[in-house]
Amino acid sequence: MGLTNKSTGTRVLETELKIEKSSPNDRVIALAGNPNVGKSTVFNCLTGLNQHTGNWPGKTVANAQGKYIHRHQHFILVDIPGTYSLMANSVEEEVARDFICFGNPDATIVVVDATCLERNLNLVLQTLEITSKVIVCVNLMDEAKRKKIHINLERLQTELGVPVIGTSANKGNGLNELMDAVYDTSFKETALKPLALHYDEVIEKAISEIQSSIELSLSCEINTRWMALKLLEGDQTLIDAMGRYFNFNLSEHDELIREIKKARDFLNTHGIDLDGFRDKIVSHLVNTAEQLSRNVVSFTNDHYNARDRKIDKYLTSKKFGIPIMILLLGIIFWLTITGSNIPSEIIASGLFWFEDRLTQCFTYLGTPSWVHGLLVLGIYRTLAWVVSVMLPPMAIFFPLFTLLEDLGYLPRIAFNLDNFFKKSCACGKQALTMCMGFGCNAAGITGCRIIDSPRERLIAIITNNFVPCNGRFPILIAIITMFFTGMLAEPVNSIVSTLILTAIIIFGVFMTLFISKILSKTILKGIPSTFTLELPPYRKPQIGKIIIRSIFDRTLFVLGRAICVAAPAGCVIWLMANIKFYDISILSHCAFFIDPFAKAIGLDGYILIAFILGLPANEIVIPIIIMSYMSTGSIMEFDSLQQLRTLLISHGWTPVTALCVMLFTLMHWPCGTTCWTIKKETASLKWTVISFLVPTLAGIIICFLVANTAHILGL
Repeated sequence: MGLTNKSTGTRVLETELKIEKSSPNDRVIALAGNPNVGKSTVFNCLTGLNQHTGNWPGKTVANAQGKYIHRHQHFILVDIPGTYSLMANSVEEEVARDFICFGNPDATIVVVDATCLERNLNLVLQTLEITSKVIVCVNLMDEAKRKKIHINLERLQTELGVPVIGTSANKGNGLNELMDAVYDTSFKETALKPLALHYDEVIEKAISEIQSSIELSLSCEINTRWMALKLLEGDQTLIDAMGRYFNFNLSEHDELIREIKKARDFLNTHGIDLDGFRDKIVSHLVNTAEQLSRNVVSFTNDHYNARDRKIDKYLTSKKFGIPIMILLLGIIFWLTITGSNIPSEIIASGLFWFEDRLTQCFTYLGTPSWVHGLLVLGIYRTLAWVVSVMLPPMAIFFPLFTLLEDLGYLPRIAFNLDNFFKKSCACGKQALTMCMGFGCNAAGITGCRIIDSPRERLIAIITNNFVPCNGRFPILIAIITMFFTGMLAEPVNSIVSTLILTAIIIFGVFMTLFISKILSKTILKGIPSTFTLELPPYRKPQIGKIIIRSIFDRTLFVLGRAICVAAPAGCVIWLMANIKFYDISILSHCAFFIDPFAKAIGLDGYILIAFILGLPANEIVIPIIIMSYMSTGSIMEFDSLQQLRTLLISHGWTPVTALCVMLFTLMHWPCGTTCWTIKKETASLKWTVISFLVPTLAGIIICFLVANTAHILGL
């Protein structure tokens, strides 16, 4: 869910292989592992960086780096994408494989989950085929102990032939021993002797036939046996990667091509085609992992995961799964609504008190009125509105949503919604990117990288804006309070507000599915793909880390970005409101021009111009409307929402107007930051424009239908 400065770059899906060393003696260590094994937790504990820990595949798509000093030696840890395999069936697998294979790390740590070792050993075995400098980190040993699972680490180390260290990264246990093993492995001159995988005799003979040709064709350090295996398999992504990193062009090596063809013909004569070859490789890996697991894992309690299954019986059931999901979402909204009111008022009072001091300072200095108006009434007051309205809901919403994430509930949401997305010919992973959009649509767009299919990734990007980001929540909450629940007493007020807001969000989810279906049947035709979704065990959330991560990685980052775009927006708004032609401001001219169209969709010219000027940040839409109605040329402050409601009603607002504003808030163009992120992620102006137009047209059509239906019914 997090969004960082590097996460929207133009080359984020490519492996960052060039690691800058401060000294030639620095050691580069790759950190690999399945999703949900605590890999990023190991990374965070060692480096002190706040690389976000996710609960779904591919959360860390771009490689994160961090430095660690052990025994007076500098290590550079590279947190590569969480993946189940290195067979390059997805972007994550390709990125992880490329770094291990072509990034020349001095050692590779493979983090595995002690509670499900068998499944994790598959990745360990694949890594051992590429490099011998591997350290196996058996993480979550505390959970394994709690579930009465015993792992014989000494025997596992003997069978794998590489160091095996048990850790509980969330408590810091075993990390020093892990770095001892990393130190020894990365500085050893003698090569380790890892477990050697031996396939069928026919496959082994085919591998040997082309291995010598590879040694003659490639002068770089690479495991030729593994390369022979991949060339026999016909792995085009590996051939392309060799071209990128080694300038190796297979078509220029006629002898190697002949040997590959000869080896494949030999396999065909024994009834093994390419699909059969791959199946045999995978089956052997799985069988070896199963045998290793049987040798080293013992269960004192055969029902170690009974509790999780009992919980999932309800949370993922067809009958209770969706209602519980809506209930939890409603609870989060209720806590956000009720908890943000008082902090918002306190922050607003403080910021506007400081504005008065600024005004006094400008007056004392004799500053021209237009300078005071531009800097204080324009830029500062806009920023004050953005911070006071946006910060409290974010500071509450992000930790609560992160709490669900750390508990392991978000993958259950994807599981519950998978069937709906499948019927919409979209990918079930889109449910996860949709959840990320609640915090920030730009983060949701970035999260779409976890979707392997380019077609389905585009669908997720185009429809992500139907989920309201944190910048749009305050608008929805304010309008609900003013026009639909403001006259009700507590606690009925907050409960009804929560129900209305939840209904709006559910409608947004419905529109996401509906538009996804339309896109998949028109400009993005295709068959929905399947994906592996792991339901991680429920884990005790780390409240302290949740709060710190939510504040620094999410709340402050998003707030800082909003301030950066709101400041120039405040300047433009003030200028438009104060520069006049024929005694009418530019803002009013624009509003009068678009008023007929705005009235047709249940709004008015000033409301629509506020949405247009709010492109940099949705938080400034309501302040622009207030400024326009007050005709003061600056954003005004109000002591209560009741005063604001009176102002809006005096300018023709009705409950229908309020409903249309809420619907258009839910469905209109993405903010400037999100548009910029879409352009970076798709590398296409065409898809950026489509992502801009689709929610906008949907919002116009829905608002038109609502407004005119209300008019016909005389509402």
